[in-house]
Amino acid sequence: MNTERNVIVAGQHGRPVVLDAYYLANGQPKPIVLFAHGIKGFKDWGFWHLIAEQFAAAGFVFIKFNFSHNGTTPADPAHFGDLEAFGHNNYSKELADIGSVLDWLPSLPADESDLNRIHLIGHSRGGGIGIVKTSLEPRIRSLITWAAVDRLDYAWQNPQMVADWQDKGIYHIINGRTGQEMPVYYQFYEDFLAHQPTYDVEYALSKMSQPLLVIHGTEDEAVPERAAHYLQQQHASAQLHLIEGANHVFGGSHPYDQTILTPHAQELVDVSLTFLKNQDI
Repeated sequence: MNTERNVIVAGQHGRPVVLDAYYLANGQPKPIVLFAHGIKGFKDWGFWHLIAEQFAAAGFVFIKFNFSHNGTTPADPAHFGDLEAFGHNNYSKELADIGSVLDWLPSLPADESDLNRIHLIGHSRGGGIGIVKTSLEPRIRSLITWAAVDRLDYAWQNPQMVADWQDKGIYHIINGRTGQEMPVYYQFYEDFLAHQPTYDVEYALSKMSQPLLVIHGTEDEAVPERAAHYLQQQHASAQLHLIEGANHVFGGSHPYDQTILTPHAQELVDVSLTFLKNQDI
């Protein structure tokens, strides 16, 4: 298996995107799958590498990447060493990052990759931003969401919280794994408001013509199962697959020391691969 790790891709907002590419080098052009992580996520989390290897073994080029402002650095892409960058993240930057990865794809060997067969997978908030990007991007042939949010303003539903955020210019979220207080500057909310209705998930789904598969765990503690049903209802031909008993990360953890996936994660992969292979690829 060919693995290109920590490839630096120029970003559009002053920070690079760092990616990994996995594929079997056999001289056959293969469909491409991009994987977008969620908030407090990163490309080297848990078992994402095992999932990447399975997609590659199944005949895909699998690319997982760090959003440019996810709080990691190119020198240390697996730890949150730049919380200022995290604080200055917003949805415009994340959408631009996916665009930068799409623009980089011609750098792959032409005999190993098919630029006409590009698919996107997004986990958690990455699923929400994936919906918006897919609605805007004809290069993306289909979308799969894993435990996706059903709205991008999910954290800002309390008017008093928003008022305090505006007054202070900042609020913090706690990373339960590392204990870090991760800042979010008010510019994030301003960016969201400035791009309505484009950043509205319901609106994006109504504009999105590409096939959609929604996968969600029935025991998701972070994003309730009802979010998955909502996403399915907003897209004319969306498919929904519920994984009984699965949590938000499908049984994974970080670090992940096993060499095989959890049963829930294996079901996640198998269902995703079946969906992709049933597309016109």
